[in-house]
Amino acid sequence: MTAGAAFPERVAEFLADLGNPGVALPVLGVVLAYAAWHGRRAGVFRWWLAPLAGAVAMAAVPALVVPLKAAVARPGPPGMAGHDGFYPSGHAATAAVAYGAAALLVLPLLRRAYGRWALLIGCLLVNAAVGFGLVRRGYHWPLDVAASWLLCGMLLAAVTAVAGRYGRE
Repeated sequence: MTAGAAFPERVAEFLADLGNPGVALPVLGVVLAYAAWHGRRAGVFRWWLAPLAGAVAMAAVPALVVPLKAAVARPGPPGMAGHDGFYPSGHAATAAVAYGAAALLVLPLLRRAYGRWALLIGCLLVNAAVGFGLVRRGYHWPLDVAASWLLCGMLLAAVTAVAGRYGRE
């Protein structure tokens, strides 16, 4: 922890790391497999469509973020001098889609309203924590993170539409 810092650096690093593909993608992979298995076992019409929508949304993240980073070529925070392409944040986008799609696929499987609320609030808190960690560690400007959330909101809206239409038993 640096002198005068109010938040431990290691905790901020851990929070930022939750947006790494090596952490977020396995979580989504397990949920995709479970949602497909559960849907097929329950006889859900087009059981494969909602998990496929989640996988396609995740695949769309680098397809959208990488060209935007190249086009905008925004310089990073002061500690990241010499590099361009910080807008939007790939880690925030990865976390938003991976954890968001996972929550959307698990949501119909929860019977109680408080379980659904807990899942959604947990997903929002994890994504807020990733964004906070990225900004606190100086990896991104707050606008980089906010832009990723807005971009990924559109991807998650598509997952919601598909899961809502075909994810019912």
